[in-house]
Amino acid sequence: MQVILRHFRAVRAMQTMRGVLGRLVFLGAALVVGASAQAHQAGDASAAAKAASFTNPQAVTITGNRQDAMEPFLTRDGQVLFFNNSNAPTVDTNLFWATRVDDLTFQLQGAIGGVNGPALDAVASMDLGNNFYFVSTRSYDTTLSTLYWGNYSKGSVSGAVTVVGVSPARRGLVDFDQEISADGNTLYFTEGLFTGGNVPASSEVVIARRGDKGFVRDAQSKEILRTINSAGRLNYAACTSADELEIFFTRLNSHAPVILLATRTSTATPFGAAEKIPALTGFVEAPTISPDGRSLYFHRRNPDGLFSIYRVTRP
Repeated sequence: MQVILRHFRAVRAMQTMRGVLGRLVFLGAALVVGASAQAHQAGDASAAAKAASFTNPQAVTITGNRQDAMEPFLTRDGQVLFFNNSNAPTVDTNLFWATRVDDLTFQLQGAIGGVNGPALDAVASMDLGNNFYFVSTRSYDTTLSTLYWGNYSKGSVSGAVTVVGVSPARRGLVDFDQEISADGNTLYFTEGLFTGGNVPASSEVVIARRGDKGFVRDAQSKEILRTINSAGRLNYAACTSADELEIFFTRLNSHAPVILLATRTSTATPFGAAEKIPALTGFVEAPTISPDGRSLYFHRRNPDGLFSIYRVTRP
């Protein structure tokens, strides 16, 4: 499975691990349908306007880095950038950290301690309590789990273990491309169905909520994320604003991946219609939003084939 995942991420628009699937229970059909319709109507104009407000793509410099930079995550205080190197099958994919110099410049500090090994280790995120989450294929064959977490401090993670309650525990279903919410109570991740090929037959974004003994998949996940998962076969790499009223994610269309935005007016309602961010062109994936919501970072494939991090901004 590790070889399949590595190849899958190197070949596709899913070039690292982040994604999702959903589940839900309804408190009342009329109530849910009404909320969904309201969110959809409110989201159409709002998401389109917000998506169009991002402009001026600029390359981000990571001083000292001489390899691919993919799957960026900007910490909730905006001071540290996590990323991984290439996820090509022939590369040892590891996690790195860099400190902020300014909005377009970060200083490489090195590999993140306590998380890297011979398996694929990638896609970092962290909440305000310094709980660090990442993806690793290190134990999939025995645990059927790929999402891990531990405690982060000054470039190192301690006590890394699998995230309890998330894995579907079914061979062929693989979780990847996770992001923890700012408050640490909600985990957004991608779940892909592999049926024999290098690329999953489908992938969806899923939501899990923190419980007493780990996380529990949200029974309302499918409805909350309906507009994200309803169009396109492969949806993945989701990130949310600090208030969780905006969600940014990647969708692989027939030509190349695109990054979209959906909005909602309350965390109690589903997201509205998803809109492509028009300023993002080329092979782009894996968005992460700045704490103030004005800068969106992502990775992009350059003409020479290397991946670098870029940024767009809005007023």
